[in-house]
Amino acid sequence: MKTKLEEYIREDGANPYKIWFDGLDVQAAAKVTVAKARLELGNTSNVEWFRGIGEYKIDCGPGYRIYLAKDGETLIILFGGSTKKGQQKAIDQAVALHDEYKARKKGKKNDADP
Repeated sequence: MKTKLEEYIREDGANPYKIWFDGLDVQAAAKVTVAKARLELGNTSNVEWFRGIGEYKIDCGPGYRIYLAKDGETLIILFGGSTKKGQQKAIDQAVALHDEYKARKKGKKNDADP
């Protein structure tokens, strides 16, 4: 099943995933791009789920991670990434961004109510 990936855009227009991705070297960016393609194909076998988010582990170099969450069956929201060294800080940020995403989504639903 094809999965849609979206990068989370904060209310101020910041894109935490893009900021992280743009800081990667060429080899790391290529590995992350392959990982994203696998996610789009529905392959989440490298994802460990906890605290409401997923951590996609890329076994390369310093151990890159992509942080994400599912919204329904066919949408994955990308929150950012890290290396193994920055893992805990990045997890905490991804959990906070996921909470922000859910609150904003809930707020939009309430705005649509008559």
